[in-house]
Amino acid sequence: MGRIERIEIMKDIENMNASKLICYITSDRQGGINARIGQDAVRPLYNHLLSLEEIPVKRIDLFVYSRGGDVSVPWRIISMIREFCQELYVLVPYKAHSAATMIALGADKIVMGKKAELGPIDPTLERRTTGEATNPPQEISVEDVSSYVSFMKERANLNDQNALATVISLLANHLTPLTLGSVNRQYSHIRLVARKLLTSRIVRMDEDRINAIIEALTEKMYSHGHAIGRKEATELGLPVLIPEQTLEQKMWELYEQYENAFKLTNIFDVETLLGQQEELTINNLTIACIESIKRLDTFTHNLAIRRKRQIPQNPQLNFNLNISLPSNIDLQKIPQESHQILQNITNQISQILPHLIKQELRSQCPEIGIEQKLFGGGWGEKDDITNPY
Repeated sequence: MGRIERIEIMKDIENMNASKLICYITSDRQGGINARIGQDAVRPLYNHLLSLEEIPVKRIDLFVYSRGGDVSVPWRIISMIREFCQELYVLVPYKAHSAATMIALGADKIVMGKKAELGPIDPTLERRTTGEATNPPQEISVEDVSSYVSFMKERANLNDQNALATVISLLANHLTPLTLGSVNRQYSHIRLVARKLLTSRIVRMDEDRINAIIEALTEKMYSHGHAIGRKEATELGLPVLIPEQTLEQKMWELYEQYENAFKLTNIFDVETLLGQQEELTINNLTIACIESIKRLDTFTHNLAIRRKRQIPQNPQLNFNLNISLPSNIDLQKIPQESHQILQNITNQISQILPHLIKQELRSQCPEIGIEQKLFGGGWGEKDDITNPY
């Protein structure tokens, strides 16, 4: 099963909807082989729009599967697609979380199957701890910071200005000033972008409905992992369209094609892949794609995997080289044949020593984890989606 089969399903969907279909998929496979919605996808998506035979077309269907990503990208995608069509529908067969939900907000209709999931749009930031700038950053939810202050004011009835100043001071002790500044900017930015997306639709929403949707998706969903099905999405006021059975079946068939191509149900087990090896490089792993009937673009990268070991300060390397002299050497003639003897010994050492060093390091240096490093990634037009593992 491959691109030929997917094209046939895409043609069926286009015929049912009288539309042009573009699919944007980012892998969420367990084990580190995953991708997020990013600015790098805008350019290849533009190539698909340029390949349309008529511009503008009456309707474009954007088929999306993603766990989210950069929240600055949805507006760029939606505003760009709007230049090429009169109507924009977003088709959601399964997961469309976070930034993918924001893409759906910009659609005239969100076509949601039975398994479709939207999610909260509260962004996350890289968190730096005050005084620990050398430590790797951690993710922090923008809404968590806001909720902390709200909790102290509303739940703890903390309204005294001096007490609130102390609360803010405690927060500043755990987050750098720059992080707090970014939290404030993202808090405002996510609401601005959500509003722009909701007002980009052909049929305008009233202001109260827009405010209710934004508040629900940013503040009232207390878990970032909360899945919003089509019934709840409709109750929130989103423009949900429930597809007919035949269309829903085709949407799910197309999703299953991508599920198989990206091996989404298979855990990428680096321990099994390494086996007894200390390191391994895997080339051409596909983690995202943009596909239409006209072309296929994929994002592939290479992955270097190696075992991380704790090296002692003074390792003691003891070797038994087990070197013997060649049997055809006459000990009485050693002075004359010393060059041959030394060369033979050198050859034996060069073959034995690397293996012995690895053995000694393994025994004295306990494994403390497995390191994965991505390199050489990029978009390119391909014939099909390939994954070697």
